[in-house]
Amino acid sequence: MPTIMPSAPTMQVPIPEPPRVITTKDLSYLKDAMSWELIAFKKLHAFAQQATDPEVKQCLEKTGRMHQQHYQKLLTHLQNNNTAAMSAIPQVQSGQQQQQQQQMQ
Repeated sequence: MPTIMPSAPTMQVPIPEPPRVITTKDLSYLKDAMSWELIAFKKLHAFAQQATDPEVKQCLEKTGRMHQQHYQKLLTHLQNNNTAAMSAIPQVQSGQQQQQQQQMQ
């Protein structure tokens, strides 16, 4: 009887610092994450306004502030000069480009 082995849980290694260059795909992920954080913040703020129990209200406000801080943190990643960061990265030339440059010399 074949046994099915459970797959090993995937372990993601956290990136020690965010990349200096933001790609189009990175930008799309950041926009999605910012949208989720903003919606969570707005909902928690609205729920806190309606809560009558002070303990619940305080918990909702605290969690809302956490999402607001996440939003601000993500926003800081978008406030870099992507052009300057790209110019600091050494460009790798393809084999075809190298051949063309050698032929021109």
